Amino acid sequence: MSSQADPSRPRSLESVANWDLEADVVIVGYGGAGACSAIEATRAGAEVLILEAAGGGGGCTAMSGGHLYLGGGTRPQKAVGLEDTAEDMYRYLMAGDDGPDQAKSRVYADESVAHFEWLVELGVPFTDAIWEERHTLQPDDACLIWSGNEKAYPFNQVARPAARGHKVAREGEAGAELWVHLSAAVEASGARIECDTPARALVVDSDGRVVGVIASQQGRELAVCARRGVVLSSGGFIMNRDMLRNHIPSIHQRLEHVEQHGNPHDQGVGIRMGAGAGAAAIRMGEYFITVPWYPPASLTYGILVNARGQRFVNEDCYHGRVAGAAFEQPEGKVYLIADDSCFGWPEMGFELAATEGSVEELERALELPATTLQHTLSVYNQHAARGEDPLFHKHPNWLKPLDQAPFAALDCSLGRAPYIAFTLGGLRTLPSGETLTEQGSAIPGLFAAGANASGITRSAGTYCSGQSVGDATFFGRRAGRSAAASAPWR
Repeated sequence: MSSQADPSRPRSLESVANWDLEADVVIVGYGGAGACSAIEATRAGAEVLILEAAGGGGGCTAMSGGHLYLGGGTRPQKAVGLEDTAEDMYRYLMAGDDGPDQAKSRVYADESVAHFEWLVELGVPFTDAIWEERHTLQPDDACLIWSGNEKAYPFNQVARPAARGHKVAREGEAGAELWVHLSAAVEASGARIECDTPARALVVDSDGRVVGVIASQQGRELAVCARRGVVLSSGGFIMNRDMLRNHIPSIHQRLEHVEQHGNPHDQGVGIRMGAGAGAAAIRMGEYFITVPWYPPASLTYGILVNARGQRFVNEDCYHGRVAGAAFEQPEGKVYLIADDSCFGWPEMGFELAATEGSVEELERALELPATTLQHTLSVYNQHAARGEDPLFHKHPNWLKPLDQAPFAALDCSLGRAPYIAFTLGGLRTLPSGETLTEQGSAIPGLFAAGANASGITRSAGTYCSGQSVGDATFFGRRAGRSAAASAPWR
Protein backbone atom coordinates (compact mmCIF):
# COMPACT_ATOMS: atom_id res chain seq x y z
CA MET A 1 0.00 0.00 0.00
CA SER A 2 1.06 3.59 -0.45
CA SER A 3 2.64 5.60 2.35
CA GLN A 4 -0.62 7.55 2.54
CA ALA A 5 -2.27 4.42 3.95
CA ASP A 6 0.37 4.08 6.68
CA PRO A 7 -1.31 5.14 9.95
CA SER A 8 2.05 6.04 11.46
CA ARG A 9 2.49 8.83 8.88
CA PRO A 10 0.13 11.76 9.49
CA ARG A 11 -1.21 13.99 6.73
CA SER A 12 -0.50 17.68 6.68
CA LEU A 13 -3.38 20.13 6.88
CA GLU A 14 -2.15 21.70 3.66
CA SER A 15 -2.74 18.41 1.82
CA VAL A 16 -6.47 18.46 2.66
CA ALA A 17 -8.38 20.29 -0.05
CA ASN A 18 -11.73 20.13 1.73
CA TRP A 19 -13.42 18.39 4.65
CA ASP A 20 -16.00 15.70 3.94
CA LEU A 21 -17.25 15.52 7.54
CA GLU A 22 -16.85 17.76 10.58
CA ALA A 23 -17.46 17.61 14.32
CA ASP A 24 -16.10 19.16 17.47
CA VAL A 25 -14.80 15.82 18.72
CA VAL A 26 -13.96 12.89 16.46
CA ILE A 27 -13.65 9.52 18.20
CA VAL A 28 -11.74 6.70 16.50
CA GLY A 29 -13.17 3.40 17.72
CA TYR A 30 -16.58 2.52 19.11
CA GLY A 31 -15.97 0.18 22.01
CA GLY A 32 -16.25 0.87 25.72
CA ALA A 33 -13.75 3.74 25.74
CA GLY A 34 -15.16 5.34 22.61
CA ALA A 35 -18.74 5.07 23.83
CA CYS A 36 -17.95 6.66 27.19
CA SER A 37 -15.92 9.39 25.48
CA ALA A 38 -18.89 10.16 23.27
CA ILE A 39 -21.37 10.25 26.15
CA GLU A 40 -19.29 12.71 28.16
CA ALA A 41 -18.28 14.87 25.22
CA THR A 42 -21.88 15.33 24.14
CA ARG A 43 -22.91 16.08 27.72
CA ALA A 44 -20.27 18.82 27.67
CA GLY A 45 -21.99 20.35 24.65
CA ALA A 46 -19.72 19.07 21.90
CA GLU A 47 -20.82 17.76 18.52
CA VAL A 48 -19.42 14.23 18.32
CA LEU A 49 -18.64 11.92 15.41
CA ILE A 50 -17.54 8.31 15.96
CA LEU A 51 -15.58 6.42 13.29
CA GLU A 52 -15.70 2.63 13.64
CA ALA A 53 -13.84 0.18 11.42
CA ALA A 54 -16.25 -2.71 12.03
CA GLY A 55 -19.84 -3.04 10.92
CA GLY A 56 -21.04 -2.24 14.45
CA GLY A 57 -19.79 -1.11 17.83
CA GLY A 58 -18.85 -2.97 20.97
CA GLY A 59 -15.25 -3.98 20.43
CA CYS A 60 -13.65 -6.03 23.18
CA THR A 61 -15.97 -4.52 25.79
CA ALA A 62 -18.94 -6.35 24.28
CA MET A 63 -16.83 -9.52 24.05
CA SER A 64 -15.75 -9.36 27.68
CA GLY A 65 -17.09 -11.14 30.73
CA GLY A 66 -18.68 -7.88 31.80
CA HIS A 67 -16.47 -7.24 34.84
CA LEU A 68 -15.37 -3.78 35.90
CA TYR A 69 -12.71 -3.43 38.58
CA LEU A 70 -14.20 -0.90 40.99
CA GLY A 71 -13.98 -0.28 44.71
CA GLY A 72 -13.59 2.14 47.55
CA GLY A 73 -17.03 1.43 48.98
CA THR A 74 -19.48 0.82 46.16
CA ARG A 75 -23.12 -0.02 46.83
CA PRO A 76 -22.66 -3.79 46.30
CA GLN A 77 -19.56 -3.84 48.52
CA LYS A 78 -21.46 -2.18 51.34
CA ALA A 79 -24.51 -4.38 50.81
CA VAL A 80 -22.52 -7.58 51.40
CA GLY A 81 -20.61 -6.13 54.35
CA LEU A 82 -17.26 -5.60 52.64
CA GLU A 83 -15.13 -2.73 53.93
CA ASP A 84 -13.12 -0.99 51.26
CA THR A 85 -11.66 2.48 50.94
CA ALA A 86 -10.14 4.48 48.11
CA GLU A 87 -6.84 4.37 49.98
CA ASP A 88 -6.84 0.56 50.21
CA MET A 89 -7.72 0.31 46.54
CA TYR A 90 -4.93 2.74 45.63
CA ARG A 91 -2.36 0.87 47.71
CA TYR A 92 -3.43 -2.37 46.06
CA LEU A 93 -3.10 -0.91 42.56
CA MET A 94 0.36 0.41 43.42
CA ALA A 95 1.53 -2.85 45.01
CA GLY A 96 3.06 -4.23 41.83
CA ASP A 97 6.80 -3.98 41.29
CA ASP A 98 6.46 -2.83 37.69
CA GLY A 99 6.03 0.92 38.13
CA PRO A 100 2.27 1.51 37.99
CA ASP A 101 1.07 4.93 36.86
CA GLN A 102 0.70 6.72 40.19
CA ALA A 103 -1.47 9.59 38.95
CA LYS A 104 -3.89 7.33 37.08
CA SER A 105 -4.11 4.84 39.92
CA ARG A 106 -4.83 7.66 42.38
CA VAL A 107 -7.70 9.21 40.43
CA TYR A 108 -9.09 5.80 39.50
CA ALA A 109 -9.27 4.75 43.14
CA ASP A 110 -10.57 8.11 44.35
CA GLU A 111 -13.38 8.28 41.78
CA SER A 112 -14.23 4.59 41.52
CA VAL A 113 -17.46 4.85 43.50
CA ALA A 114 -18.60 7.81 41.41
CA HIS A 115 -17.87 5.84 38.23
CA PHE A 116 -19.98 2.95 39.50
CA GLU A 117 -22.83 5.36 40.18
CA TRP A 118 -22.42 6.87 36.70
CA LEU A 119 -22.86 3.42 35.18
CA VAL A 120 -25.94 2.78 37.31
CA GLU A 121 -27.34 6.12 36.11
CA LEU A 122 -27.02 4.82 32.54
CA GLY A 123 -29.13 1.82 33.53
CA VAL A 124 -26.31 -0.73 33.82
CA PRO A 125 -27.65 -3.33 36.31
CA PHE A 126 -25.64 -4.69 39.24
CA THR A 127 -26.98 -6.98 41.97
CA ASP A 128 -26.06 -6.60 45.63
CA ALA A 129 -24.63 -10.11 45.87
CA ILE A 130 -21.18 -11.68 46.00
CA TRP A 131 -19.83 -14.93 44.57
CA GLU A 132 -17.34 -16.09 47.19
CA GLU A 133 -16.10 -19.18 45.37
CA ARG A 134 -12.73 -18.96 43.62
CA HIS A 135 -13.89 -18.64 40.04
CA THR A 136 -12.97 -16.97 36.75
CA LEU A 137 -16.55 -15.80 36.07
CA GLN A 138 -19.66 -16.04 38.20
CA PRO A 139 -22.12 -18.50 36.65
CA ASP A 140 -25.08 -16.54 38.05
CA ASP A 141 -25.82 -12.79 38.07
CA ALA A 142 -24.00 -12.04 41.34
CA CYS A 143 -22.06 -8.80 41.14
CA LEU A 144 -18.92 -9.12 43.24
CA ILE A 145 -16.04 -11.52 42.75
CA TRP A 146 -12.48 -11.69 44.06
CA SER A 147 -11.06 -10.98 40.61
CA GLY A 148 -7.39 -10.44 41.34
CA ASN A 149 -4.62 -11.01 43.87
CA GLU A 150 -6.30 -9.15 46.73
CA LYS A 151 -5.98 -12.06 49.18
CA ALA A 152 -2.58 -13.26 47.93
CA TYR A 153 0.96 -12.38 48.96
CA PRO A 154 2.50 -9.79 48.62
CA PHE A 155 -0.65 -7.75 47.93
CA ASN A 156 -2.36 -8.72 51.18
CA GLN A 157 0.60 -7.23 53.04
CA VAL A 158 0.05 -3.69 51.76
CA ALA A 159 -3.72 -3.31 51.45
CA ARG A 160 -6.77 -4.72 53.19
CA PRO A 161 -8.24 -7.32 50.80
CA ALA A 162 -11.58 -6.52 49.19
CA ALA A 163 -13.55 -8.03 46.32
CA ARG A 164 -13.61 -5.42 43.54
CA GLY A 165 -14.68 -7.30 40.44
CA HIS A 166 -18.16 -5.92 39.63
CA LYS A 167 -20.00 -7.99 37.03
CA VAL A 168 -23.00 -6.61 35.19
CA ALA A 169 -26.16 -8.46 36.27
CA ARG A 170 -26.48 -11.30 33.81
CA GLU A 171 -25.77 -15.00 34.09
CA GLY A 172 -22.42 -15.95 32.60
CA GLU A 173 -20.68 -13.60 30.17
CA ALA A 174 -22.08 -10.09 30.60
CA GLY A 175 -20.10 -7.83 28.27
CA ALA A 176 -22.94 -7.80 25.75
CA GLU A 177 -25.34 -6.60 28.45
CA LEU A 178 -22.99 -3.77 29.39
CA TRP A 179 -22.76 -2.77 25.74
CA VAL A 180 -26.54 -2.61 25.41
CA HIS A 181 -26.63 0.20 27.95
CA LEU A 182 -23.52 2.05 26.79
CA SER A 183 -24.63 2.06 23.16
CA ALA A 184 -28.16 3.14 24.10
CA ALA A 185 -26.70 6.12 25.94
CA VAL A 186 -24.56 7.02 22.92
CA GLU A 187 -27.54 6.84 20.59
CA ALA A 188 -29.59 8.99 22.96
CA SER A 189 -26.76 11.54 23.16
CA GLY A 190 -27.05 12.53 19.53
CA ALA A 191 -23.52 11.51 18.61
CA ARG A 192 -23.15 10.47 14.98
CA ILE A 193 -21.77 7.02 14.28
CA GLU A 194 -20.11 6.01 11.02
CA CYS A 195 -19.45 2.25 10.93
CA ASP A 196 -17.40 0.45 8.26
CA THR A 197 -15.28 3.59 8.30
CA PRO A 198 -11.72 2.74 9.38
CA ALA A 199 -9.39 5.59 10.29
CA ARG A 200 -6.21 5.69 8.23
CA ALA A 201 -4.17 8.65 9.50
CA LEU A 202 -4.29 11.80 11.58
CA VAL A 203 -4.22 15.27 10.07
CA VAL A 204 -1.87 17.79 11.71
CA ASP A 205 -1.24 21.46 11.11
CA SER A 206 2.13 23.15 10.80
CA ASP A 207 2.38 23.58 14.58
CA GLY A 208 1.79 19.89 15.25
CA ARG A 209 -1.80 20.23 16.42
CA VAL A 210 -4.08 17.35 15.48
CA VAL A 211 -6.97 18.79 13.48
CA GLY A 212 -8.63 15.78 11.90
CA VAL A 213 -8.62 12.21 10.64
CA ILE A 214 -8.31 10.59 7.24
CA ALA A 215 -10.70 7.65 6.98
CA SER A 216 -12.10 5.43 4.25
CA GLN A 217 -15.67 4.41 3.54
CA GLN A 218 -16.82 2.13 0.74
CA GLY A 219 -13.50 2.58 -1.04
CA ARG A 220 -13.66 6.37 -0.82
CA GLU A 221 -11.24 8.45 1.21
CA LEU A 222 -12.80 10.86 3.69
CA ALA A 223 -11.22 13.89 5.33
CA VAL A 224 -12.82 14.40 8.74
CA CYS A 225 -12.31 17.66 10.59
CA ALA A 226 -12.06 17.62 14.39
CA ARG A 227 -12.60 21.21 15.50
CA ARG A 228 -11.65 20.55 19.11
CA GLY A 229 -9.95 17.17 19.30
CA VAL A 230 -9.53 13.54 18.29
CA VAL A 231 -9.92 10.69 20.79
CA LEU A 232 -8.12 7.47 19.85
CA SER A 233 -9.87 4.40 21.28
CA SER A 234 -9.56 1.72 18.62
CA GLY A 235 -8.13 -1.21 20.57
CA GLY A 236 -4.81 -2.92 21.18
CA PHE A 237 -2.52 -4.77 18.77
CA ILE A 238 -2.85 -8.44 19.68
CA MET A 239 -4.01 -9.25 16.12
CA ASN A 240 -1.09 -7.45 14.45
CA ARG A 241 1.65 -10.02 13.95
CA ASP A 242 4.22 -7.46 12.82
CA MET A 243 3.71 -5.36 15.95
CA LEU A 244 3.88 -8.48 18.11
CA ARG A 245 7.12 -9.48 16.43
CA ASN A 246 8.60 -6.04 17.09
CA HIS A 247 7.31 -5.45 20.61
CA ILE A 248 6.43 -8.82 22.20
CA PRO A 249 8.59 -11.44 20.48
CA SER A 250 7.97 -13.97 23.27
CA ILE A 251 4.28 -14.02 22.32
CA HIS A 252 4.89 -13.85 18.58
CA GLN A 253 7.24 -16.83 18.67
CA ARG A 254 4.60 -18.94 20.44
CA LEU A 255 1.43 -17.86 18.70
CA GLU A 256 0.63 -21.44 17.78
CA HIS A 257 0.29 -22.10 21.51
CA VAL A 258 -1.41 -18.85 22.60
CA GLU A 259 -4.94 -17.73 21.79
CA GLN A 260 -5.05 -14.06 20.78
CA HIS A 261 -7.88 -12.47 22.73
CA GLY A 262 -9.44 -9.63 20.79
CA ASN A 263 -11.38 -8.77 17.69
CA PRO A 264 -10.02 -8.68 14.13
CA HIS A 265 -9.63 -4.89 14.28
CA ASP A 266 -7.19 -4.98 17.21
CA GLN A 267 -4.39 -4.03 14.84
CA GLY A 268 -2.83 -1.19 16.80
CA VAL A 269 -3.92 1.43 14.27
CA GLY A 270 -4.74 4.04 16.91
CA ILE A 271 -1.40 3.54 18.66
CA ARG A 272 0.45 3.91 15.37
CA MET A 273 -1.54 7.00 14.44
CA GLY A 274 -0.77 8.61 17.78
CA ALA A 275 2.91 7.71 17.65
CA GLY A 276 3.11 9.16 14.16
CA ALA A 277 1.82 12.46 15.51
CA GLY A 278 4.51 12.51 18.20
CA ALA A 279 2.89 10.68 21.12
CA ALA A 280 5.11 8.34 23.11
CA ALA A 281 4.16 4.67 22.91
CA ILE A 282 5.09 3.08 26.23
CA ARG A 283 5.00 -0.35 27.85
CA MET A 284 4.69 -1.87 24.40
CA GLY A 285 6.37 -5.06 25.56
CA GLU A 286 3.79 -5.66 28.30
CA TYR A 287 0.97 -8.14 27.89
CA PHE A 288 -1.65 -10.02 29.83
CA ILE A 289 -1.59 -13.78 29.63
CA THR A 290 -3.70 -16.28 31.48
CA VAL A 291 -4.22 -19.99 31.86
CA PRO A 292 -7.52 -20.39 33.78
CA TRP A 293 -6.71 -23.56 35.72
CA TYR A 294 -9.48 -23.07 38.26
CA PRO A 295 -12.34 -23.66 39.12
CA PRO A 296 -12.78 -25.96 40.91
CA ALA A 297 -11.35 -23.96 43.80
CA SER A 298 -10.05 -27.14 45.40
CA LEU A 299 -7.19 -27.21 42.89
CA THR A 300 -5.70 -24.25 44.75
CA TYR A 301 -4.60 -26.73 47.43
CA GLY A 302 -2.32 -28.26 44.81
CA ILE A 303 1.12 -27.05 43.84
CA LEU A 304 2.52 -25.93 40.49
CA VAL A 305 5.94 -27.24 39.49
CA ASN A 306 8.19 -26.74 36.48
CA ALA A 307 10.33 -29.16 34.47
CA ARG A 308 12.78 -29.31 37.37
CA GLY A 309 10.10 -30.37 39.83
CA GLN A 310 10.27 -27.03 41.63
CA ARG A 311 7.53 -24.62 42.69
CA PHE A 312 7.71 -21.09 41.27
CA VAL A 313 4.64 -19.18 42.51
CA ASN A 314 2.11 -19.07 45.34
CA GLU A 315 -0.81 -21.00 43.91
CA ASP A 316 -3.51 -18.85 45.48
CA CYS A 317 -2.69 -16.03 43.04
CA TYR A 318 -5.02 -14.84 40.31
CA HIS A 319 -4.77 -17.03 37.22
CA GLY A 320 -3.12 -14.23 35.23
CA ARG A 321 -0.28 -13.87 37.73
CA VAL A 322 0.22 -17.63 37.73
CA ALA A 323 0.23 -17.74 33.93
CA GLY A 324 2.75 -14.91 33.72
CA ALA A 325 5.11 -16.92 35.90
CA ALA A 326 4.34 -20.21 34.15
CA PHE A 327 5.00 -18.66 30.73
CA GLU A 328 8.61 -18.04 31.76
CA GLN A 329 9.39 -21.54 33.07
CA PRO A 330 12.10 -23.71 31.48
CA GLU A 331 10.95 -25.57 28.39
CA GLY A 332 7.46 -24.16 28.95
CA LYS A 333 6.60 -27.20 31.10
CA VAL A 334 4.30 -26.73 34.09
CA TYR A 335 2.31 -29.30 36.05
CA LEU A 336 -0.36 -28.87 38.68
CA ILE A 337 0.19 -31.58 41.29
CA ALA A 338 -2.87 -32.66 43.26
CA ASP A 339 -3.71 -35.53 45.56
CA ASP A 340 -6.98 -37.40 45.91
CA SER A 341 -8.38 -34.89 48.40
CA CYS A 342 -8.23 -31.84 46.11
CA PHE A 343 -8.25 -33.10 42.54
CA GLY A 344 -10.91 -31.82 40.16
CA TRP A 345 -11.34 -31.18 36.46
CA PRO A 346 -10.92 -27.53 35.38
CA GLU A 347 -13.75 -26.02 33.36
CA MET A 348 -11.49 -25.37 30.37
CA GLY A 349 -9.60 -27.98 28.39
CA PHE A 350 -6.74 -29.39 30.45
CA GLU A 351 -5.15 -32.78 29.98
CA LEU A 352 -4.21 -35.24 32.68
CA ALA A 353 -0.46 -35.74 32.30
CA ALA A 354 -0.27 -38.65 34.71
CA THR A 355 -1.88 -40.29 37.74
CA GLU A 356 0.09 -42.62 40.00
CA GLY A 357 -0.09 -44.32 43.36
CA SER A 358 2.98 -42.59 44.78
CA VAL A 359 4.88 -39.32 44.37
CA GLU A 360 7.96 -41.24 43.21
CA GLU A 361 5.97 -42.96 40.46
CA LEU A 362 4.40 -39.63 39.42
CA GLU A 363 7.85 -38.08 39.25
CA ARG A 364 9.04 -40.83 36.90
CA ALA A 365 5.90 -40.61 34.76
CA LEU A 366 6.45 -36.88 34.26
CA GLU A 367 10.16 -37.50 33.53
CA LEU A 368 11.22 -35.01 36.18
CA PRO A 369 14.78 -35.16 37.57
CA ALA A 370 15.12 -37.90 40.16
CA THR A 371 13.95 -37.00 43.69
CA THR A 372 13.05 -33.40 42.78
CA LEU A 373 9.28 -33.69 43.04
CA GLN A 374 9.63 -35.92 46.09
CA HIS A 375 11.79 -33.32 47.81
CA THR A 376 9.50 -30.43 46.77
CA LEU A 377 6.43 -32.16 48.16
CA SER A 378 8.20 -33.30 51.32
CA VAL A 379 9.25 -29.75 52.18
CA TYR A 380 5.86 -28.35 51.20
CA ASN A 381 3.93 -30.89 53.26
CA GLN A 382 6.05 -30.38 56.36
CA HIS A 383 5.32 -26.66 56.37
CA ALA A 384 1.71 -26.98 55.16
CA ALA A 385 0.93 -29.18 58.16
CA ARG A 386 1.83 -26.14 60.29
CA GLY A 387 -0.11 -23.72 58.08
CA GLU A 388 3.09 -22.21 56.70
CA ASP A 389 4.64 -21.60 53.29
CA PRO A 390 7.98 -19.88 53.89
CA LEU A 391 9.02 -20.09 50.24
CA PHE A 392 6.04 -18.44 48.50
CA HIS A 393 3.69 -17.37 51.31
CA LYS A 394 0.58 -19.13 50.07
CA HIS A 395 -2.33 -18.19 52.31
CA PRO A 396 -2.93 -20.63 55.19
CA ASN A 397 -6.51 -21.12 53.98
CA TRP A 398 -5.09 -23.02 51.00
CA LEU A 399 -2.44 -25.01 52.81
CA LYS A 400 -2.71 -28.69 53.66
CA PRO A 401 -0.37 -31.63 53.09
CA LEU A 402 -0.75 -33.39 49.75
CA ASP A 403 -0.40 -36.94 51.00
CA GLN A 404 -3.53 -38.82 49.98
CA ALA A 405 -2.90 -41.25 47.09
CA PRO A 406 -3.44 -41.41 44.21
CA PHE A 407 -1.52 -38.39 42.95
CA ALA A 408 -2.27 -36.60 39.68
CA ALA A 409 -0.62 -34.04 37.44
CA LEU A 410 -2.67 -31.74 35.23
CA ASP A 411 -0.66 -30.50 32.27
CA CYS A 412 -0.44 -26.69 32.40
CA SER A 413 2.40 -26.58 29.89
CA LEU A 414 2.54 -24.17 27.00
CA GLY A 415 1.07 -25.90 23.98
CA ARG A 416 -0.97 -28.26 26.15
CA ALA A 417 -3.07 -25.91 28.26
CA PRO A 418 -5.28 -23.00 27.08
CA TYR A 419 -3.11 -19.87 27.26
CA ILE A 420 -4.84 -16.62 26.28
CA ALA A 421 -3.20 -13.21 25.78
CA PHE A 422 -3.79 -9.58 24.88
CA THR A 423 -1.59 -6.48 24.81
CA LEU A 424 -1.27 -3.78 27.49
CA GLY A 425 1.05 -1.17 25.95
CA GLY A 426 -0.21 2.06 24.43
CA LEU A 427 0.19 5.79 24.18
CA ARG A 428 1.39 7.79 27.13
CA THR A 429 -1.45 9.90 28.45
CA LEU A 430 -2.39 12.08 31.37
CA PRO A 431 -5.28 10.90 33.57
CA SER A 432 -7.38 13.47 31.71
CA GLY A 433 -6.66 11.78 28.38
CA GLU A 434 -4.16 14.14 26.71
CA THR A 435 -1.44 12.29 24.84
CA LEU A 436 2.15 13.11 25.74
CA THR A 437 5.41 13.19 23.80
CA GLU A 438 8.58 11.47 24.98
CA GLN A 439 9.50 14.77 26.65
CA GLY A 440 6.17 14.93 28.48
CA SER A 441 4.54 17.70 26.45
CA ALA A 442 0.86 17.39 25.60
CA ILE A 443 0.00 17.12 21.91
CA PRO A 444 -2.72 19.68 21.17
CA GLY A 445 -5.95 18.14 19.90
CA LEU A 446 -4.98 14.51 20.55
CA PHE A 447 -6.42 12.28 23.29
CA ALA A 448 -6.46 8.53 23.87
CA ALA A 449 -8.20 5.97 26.08
CA GLY A 450 -8.87 2.26 26.35
CA ALA A 451 -6.31 -0.05 24.78
CA ASN A 452 -4.85 2.83 22.75
CA ALA A 453 -3.49 4.26 26.01
CA SER A 454 -1.17 2.74 28.58
CA GLY A 455 -3.49 2.46 31.56
CA ILE A 456 -3.51 1.41 35.20
CA THR A 457 -2.64 -2.18 34.29
CA ARG A 458 1.01 -2.73 33.52
CA SER A 459 1.63 -6.49 33.46
CA ALA A 460 0.09 -9.93 33.74
CA GLY A 461 1.46 -10.16 37.25
CA THR A 462 -0.73 -7.35 38.57
CA TYR A 463 -3.77 -7.58 36.30
CA CYS A 464 -7.26 -8.20 37.72
CA SER A 465 -10.37 -9.24 35.83
CA GLY A 466 -12.30 -6.07 35.12
CA GLN A 467 -9.38 -3.68 34.86
CA SER A 468 -9.49 -3.41 31.06
CA VAL A 469 -13.19 -2.52 30.92
CA GLY A 470 -12.96 -0.44 34.07
CA ASP A 471 -9.98 1.51 32.72
CA ALA A 472 -11.55 1.95 29.27
CA THR A 473 -14.86 3.27 30.53
CA PHE A 474 -13.37 5.45 33.28
CA PHE A 475 -10.61 7.11 31.27
CA GLY A 476 -12.75 7.16 28.14
CA ARG A 477 -15.10 9.49 29.99
CA ARG A 478 -12.23 11.76 31.00
CA ALA A 479 -10.78 11.86 27.49
CA GLY A 480 -14.17 12.82 26.05
CA ARG A 481 -14.58 15.65 28.54
CA SER A 482 -11.08 16.95 27.88
CA ALA A 483 -11.51 16.88 24.12
CA ALA A 484 -14.81 18.73 24.38
CA ALA A 485 -13.19 21.40 26.57
CA SER A 486 -10.34 22.08 24.14
CA ALA A 487 -10.29 25.40 22.32
CA PRO A 488 -11.35 24.99 18.67
CA TRP A 489 -8.69 25.50 16.05
CA ARG A 490 -11.23 26.87 13.55
